[in-house]
Amino acid sequence: VQLVESGGGLVQPGGSLRLSCAASGFTFSSYDMSWYRQAPGKERELVAFIASIIDFTTYADSVKGRFTISRDNVKNTVYLQMNNLKPEDTAVYYCKAIKDRLYWGQGTQVTVSS
Repeated sequence: VQLVESGGGLVQPGGSLRLSCAASGFTFSSYDMSWYRQAPGKERELVAFIASIIDFTTYADSVKGRFTISRDNVKNTVYLQMNNLKPEDTAVYYCKAIKDRLYWGQGTQVTVSS
C-alpha cells in the first residue's frame, strides 16, 4: 500500500498550488479520502474530505472558498487545489485513506512566504 503526495513547494502569498496523492495497493475508489496538514508545533488538522461513493466534500472553515478537493478513481489520485494561499497555510500536507483500514502518505511541504 502506498500513498504518495506531490506538488508542494514554496509559493508567495496569494499564489496557488495543486497537491496530488497517488494511491496504490488498495481499492482506491471504495475509500474515503482526506487531506490533513500539520504546522510546526501544532497538531495535525483536517483540511478537506471527499467521500468514496457519493459526491460529498467538507472543508475546514479556514480553507473554505480557497481550497478544492477532488478525486479521479481511474487514476487512483486525490487532489487538493489551493488558491489564494496565506502564510498560515504553511504546513506539511498529508493525504489519508480510510475505510476498513487507515493509510497515510508521507507528506509534502507547503511554504507560503514572500
